[in-house]
Amino acid sequence: MKMNKIWYIPPNDFLSNLADSDRKNLLSLGNQKSFRKNELIFQAGSPGDYVYFLLDGRVKIFQLSSNGKEVIMWFCFHGEMFGLAEVTRGGNREVYARACSDTEIIRIKQDAFKDYLLKNPQVALLTIDLLSCRLRVLGDMLINLTADDVTSRVIKLLTRLSARYGKKIGDYIYLDIPLTHQEIADMVSTSRQTVSTIMSELKRKGVLRTENHCIHIHEPELLESMMEDNTAEKVLIN
Repeated sequence: MKMNKIWYIPPNDFLSNLADSDRKNLLSLGNQKSFRKNELIFQAGSPGDYVYFLLDGRVKIFQLSSNGKEVIMWFCFHGEMFGLAEVTRGGNREVYARACSDTEIIRIKQDAFKDYLLKNPQVALLTIDLLSCRLRVLGDMLINLTADDVTSRVIKLLTRLSARYGKKIGDYIYLDIPLTHQEIADMVSTSRQTVSTIMSELKRKGVLRTENHCIHIHEPELLESMMEDNTAEKVLIN
């Protein structure tokens, strides 16, 4: 059993892809900070002066809708980089970053980071790759929101997350990130109650189960075919 690797899924540990010397030199440019669970790391409207590297914990990147509802764009985990959008042109933040757990980060000033990239072209290429992948993911999410029903959106989200964070254990895929139904709802623009209904139906079909907010996918091929063929609604109704 396998979940096909989606080509535009960004690497889930940017720092681990660097040579030891490159990683050490890069992190030496910044300073370490701690954030408690639910504390904002930055918010929309604040100066975009730093690039951040996550050493420990989990961070969500989100925007607020006109009615104040969170729209989660992605999560960051150990080794990932965030706060990149303002690096080249400056300006204020357009999104929020909040610690989902007690979190440790390294923050590096924009100018220092840009100087480092100019002197380290391989790291610059990895950064470009990360940005292009995130752009494609956001574009895919936008298409899903406009073209798919909510069941298909949930299934496609689970497929993307499994491609990035899934671990094969025996005959199933373990999604190694804790997600609440509210967080899933905030990523696909629906209500928590709707997500709970969809997840319950997927459990009833034997596709997945949840344990401590972590998802175990028992039928990855079925989930993947639902995404590829866009037949989720028919499968759930039958």
